[in-house]
Amino acid sequence: MKLTDSVFTDADKARRYMARERWPHGPVCPHCGNVDQNKITALEGKAHRAGVYQCNEPECREQFTVTVGTVMERSKIPLNKWLLATYLMNAGKKGTSAHQIHRTIGVTYKTAWFMCHRIRLMMDDSASDRGPLGGDGKIVEADETYFGDVPESKRKTKTSRGHPFTKKGKRANKQAIVALVERGGSVRSFHVAVADGASVAKIVNENVARESRLQTDESRLYIKVGTQYAAHETINHSANEYARGDVTTNSVEGVFSIFKRGMKGVYQHCAEKHLHRYLAEFDFRYNHRSALGFSDGERAALAIRNSGGKRLTYRPTNRA
Repeated sequence: MKLTDSVFTDADKARRYMARERWPHGPVCPHCGNVDQNKITALEGKAHRAGVYQCNEPECREQFTVTVGTVMERSKIPLNKWLLATYLMNAGKKGTSAHQIHRTIGVTYKTAWFMCHRIRLMMDDSASDRGPLGGDGKIVEADETYFGDVPESKRKTKTSRGHPFTKKGKRANKQAIVALVERGGSVRSFHVAVADGASVAKIVNENVARESRLQTDESRLYIKVGTQYAAHETINHSANEYARGDVTTNSVEGVFSIFKRGMKGVYQHCAEKHLHRYLAEFDFRYNHRSALGFSDGERAALAIRNSGGKRLTYRPTNRA
């Protein structure tokens, strides 16, 4: 079943679409994991709304719908509006603001903001077993950037040696981001408290295969960790060098460009506690971009399939 306009306007069609995406082989009980279709019953009649199932495992006997165990669980927002918001956030290369969502789908701004953060959780695949980037003969680019302002209580005016910050030193009061990009492949971005040698080495070691060629700029953050890889090649930006043969950091710089243009032009403001969610959103769109064969609809469908087992609440719940 394709993601068509009717899915965005009809709650029943939206429910059937999501069921096919989440359960291609039939309903799965989110309470006990039962997949035996002979032990799952679709409840029908006036006493039950459409889409309610009963698990008949003796130790379970729970009822469920397609949204149970997802970010949409217990939501009063119609499912077709959830799917439309998911599509819009996956269709905009630089994102879609909560204000735009609220105007387009007809919900309040507060509701749209709530939905956007939960859709970002759907797009976050950092907890999945992704394996390392790169490999034998492959290139992984690494770089760090600084974005936004840290809270006023955390701002520094002097270096660790007690000297006033220079103009370049102002980046110490920005939020640090480290990104790894496999040339022609995926990106992984991380918000770190401080971009120093230890934090950068930890990220690189945990996410890049040792057989890879590591390419960075002239930053000293990568000198030590670079010795652990098949090759560590650098480009000297301070000398206006941006490519030397196939040695470049243009891919990771391009990722930062898309992220910053989206954050400044679309979202405009991001609290530090939410930065990792925005990074996950931009990573997801980049990792499933059209150059890799994904359409907007396929990208949205993948996010919907990733919605299981994820909850994001600001109040305690009885569910995980």
